[in-house]
Amino acid sequence: MDVIYGLIPGMLVLGLVAVAVLFWAARSGQFDDLDGDGRRILLDEDEIDPRRLPDADADDDRNERTH
Repeated sequence: MDVIYGLIPGMLVLGLVAVAVLFWAARSGQFDDLDGDGRRILLDEDEIDPRRLPDADADDDRNERTH
């Protein structure tokens, strides 16, 4: 029975941490584009516009330096 005095506060702390992580994820935009990845895997690589990729300029700079 003494174990319950440690388990209840531990579960409350764990629950509060989970709620805090949920709110952090929602505020930082983790749930903004839920369908994007699902649709992106169906596209051919030729159909993807490289100008919309975030690292397209960095990849071009690296390729120019090596060639």
